[in-house]
Amino acid sequence: MANIKISIIGAGSAIFSLRLVGDLCRTEELSGVVVSLMDIDKERLDAVHILAERYAKALGSNLKFEKTMDLNTSIDGAAFVVNSALVGGHGYLEKTRKIGEDNGYYRGIDTQEFNMVSDYHTLTNTGQLDFFLKVADTIKKLSPDAWLLQAANPVFEGTTLVYRETGVKILGFCHGFHGVEEVIRELELDINSVDWQVAGFNHNIWLTRFLHKGKDAYPLLDKWILEKSKNWKPENPFNDQLSPSSIDMYKFYGMLPIGDSVRNGSWKYHFNDDVKKKWFGEPWGGADSKTGWAWYQNMLKETTEETEKLSKSMDADLLKRFPPDKMSGEQHISFINAIINNRKTRLILNIPNRDGIVPYIPDDVFIEVPLTVDADGVHPEKLEPEIPERIVSMYLLPRWLRMEWALAAFRNRDLEIFKEFLIRDPRTKSYEQVESVINQLMEELPEFRAHYKKN
Repeated sequence: MANIKISIIGAGSAIFSLRLVGDLCRTEELSGVVVSLMDIDKERLDAVHILAERYAKALGSNLKFEKTMDLNTSIDGAAFVVNSALVGGHGYLEKTRKIGEDNGYYRGIDTQEFNMVSDYHTLTNTGQLDFFLKVADTIKKLSPDAWLLQAANPVFEGTTLVYRETGVKILGFCHGFHGVEEVIRELELDINSVDWQVAGFNHNIWLTRFLHKGKDAYPLLDKWILEKSKNWKPENPFNDQLSPSSIDMYKFYGMLPIGDSVRNGSWKYHFNDDVKKKWFGEPWGGADSKTGWAWYQNMLKETTEETEKLSKSMDADLLKRFPPDKMSGEQHISFINAIINNRKTRLILNIPNRDGIVPYIPDDVFIEVPLTVDADGVHPEKLEPEIPERIVSMYLLPRWLRMEWALAAFRNRDLEIFKEFLIRDPRTKSYEQVESVINQLMEELPEFRAHYKKN
């Protein structure tokens, strides 16, 4: 597979990068591709480069690796660019969260109704959105035919923004749809006998079709809820697919929320940590409570330390951490193989809502739907049945509007739009509170100040 280059931006995220490398190693048809690892953190980049080369060698794969701290070098000549970079890292997200909480906004101002995921910042994350555009502009300049595979959050805002502003071939990637598989396992069904579709926005998808051997499988879920849901306990803060919050959303909307959609319900589930524990289970109260997010932060720290140890350890340790016998569950390499080698593959991706796949949503807004990929591109499935009106009007439309407000503030560098967004937040008790949090953001975050001072 000569002359095919894959650029991974933000490759210092070792676990994600090695998942992609592992999937490449398992895809024999992609043997010989060049993988360009790019990150601005030299120490982490060096560690991932060592791990990637050793992992590929241990699996007997003929991959070629290069490493660089220069964005242009990595993108130049690439056929595919995977953007997984988080500008400022989690440290920046925690700064913005603290500023919000200092001013009375529980879990920070970026935590909004239908967008509660703690690293899905859409208001304060100006550096991240600017970088999305920078990557896309670099692709237009150096590799105009390349596919941009957007993996870093916020995928919904980011894909829509880049598509509107640059016109590059961008798609959004997320693994939240695997929640369907958890439901199928819990109901003890043969996955090969289940016909399913999910649809919505990123982190806002629903199990719109759920058939087992051609028959409606939702009654099987109803039976599980009646007989077994009372025994449900979370294994970790992220284990929420069949939590009380998910079941409650299913009862109201008529279809089951899937993946991170469970975390993105209304304020009913998120007023405070005690409320979160009721809906997401003890002892954490889900991933987005203070306790749950502290668990996640500690896991990230341990992962970084583990990466450093793995880069110096024996191959057996590396293969134990990343088993060589199965794909990771990420979709990026399957997409690349489908495009290059015309291997017709079904994926769940974020694409523009062309042809009105999701009703009432503009065609330049990105939706997350099932589709088939081959050498001719992406071919979305017809949604059968369509997303119910209640989900569209009471969940998707409000979420879409919040996306538009956030992008309007960002693109126009308009703090008045930013203020209006917060005025409509139920946590806001006065206009002075709004001004206070914005003033603190401007004072303490140089990136945020630089973006809005340009107006």
